[in-house]
Amino acid sequence: MSAELQSVQRLLEAVRGAKRFVILPHNDPDPDAIAAAVALQQLVYLQLGIEGQILYHGIIGRAENRALTQYLGNPLRYVAAWPEDADCVALVDTQPGTGNNLLPIGVTAHVVIDHHPRQELTSHALFADVRSNVGATSTILVGYLNATRVEMNPQLATALFYGIKADTLDLGRSASSADVAAYLTLLPLVDAEGLFAIEHAQVPPEYFRHLDAALNAAHIYDGVVVSYIGLLPYPDLVAEVADLLSRLQHTRWVMCIGEYRDTLIISVRCWQRAGNAAQLIRTVVGAQGVAGGHGSMAAGHISLGGCPALPLAQQLIQRALQYLGVPENMDGKPLIT
Repeated sequence: MSAELQSVQRLLEAVRGAKRFVILPHNDPDPDAIAAAVALQQLVYLQLGIEGQILYHGIIGRAENRALTQYLGNPLRYVAAWPEDADCVALVDTQPGTGNNLLPIGVTAHVVIDHHPRQELTSHALFADVRSNVGATSTILVGYLNATRVEMNPQLATALFYGIKADTLDLGRSASSADVAAYLTLLPLVDAEGLFAIEHAQVPPEYFRHLDAALNAAHIYDGVVVSYIGLLPYPDLVAEVADLLSRLQHTRWVMCIGEYRDTLIISVRCWQRAGNAAQLIRTVVGAQGVAGGHGSMAAGHISLGGCPALPLAQQLIQRALQYLGVPENMDGKPLIT
């Protein structure tokens, strides 16, 4: 019996007998979280006949993410509070104690499937498959589906393919051999027209106005680019801007910050092979909020509690510049003059 099949069997044992099975991706789910959650939902239903509900607490704001959920038939449901009658919980693309999911403190997750660094509370789960050496949680689910010989329909295959594609930047960022294998396995099954529509989803005029503000706010410090965007229409915008600015010539590090619903959202990107974006953002955020990520990308958030966002954002930028060895007397050069 393969290791993947053994993992699936242990996963199913953790879910077996559940009356209300809840699947939680992280708040503000991205393509990888969405695809992996839907794959787990289908796997459990086909193997056990248990219908899982995919719940999220944040916002699906990015145009591509909204297009993906619509393409899949809107399988995610927003909830404002924790469902007290849930008797079996699976966390996907997130873990207990990270602060970026709906799982209450004191409630133990039955299942945890993730590709981020392992958290201490994850050890309490009945089943945990945390592989920080792979680039996407969708890769893990592809392994499960292949092990059980589940025939994937074009919609699920396309979602998983896009989840891997988005999280690894077309296999160019933090991709492992497992990601490459899953990517190539899914490729012949992909609905090319559907994928194109997702990746090129149209955006409202407000998107370009916020993008203009973000670019005008960007400053460069010897290969380090920082931008305080201000008020955000949706939290994912900081990640979009960070990805865009990371393409700037000679850029080594990017940090973007914005305010959304009394919360400061931070996104970091690193193009250095030896860089550690997760360590940078944990150092910058400290005990003020929650932060985590990988070597090349990381994110965090801090509750403002009604305090103004700009002074705190400026403090975080100065901490980041200090951490990266930028001289205190160096003035940032505006990206756009």
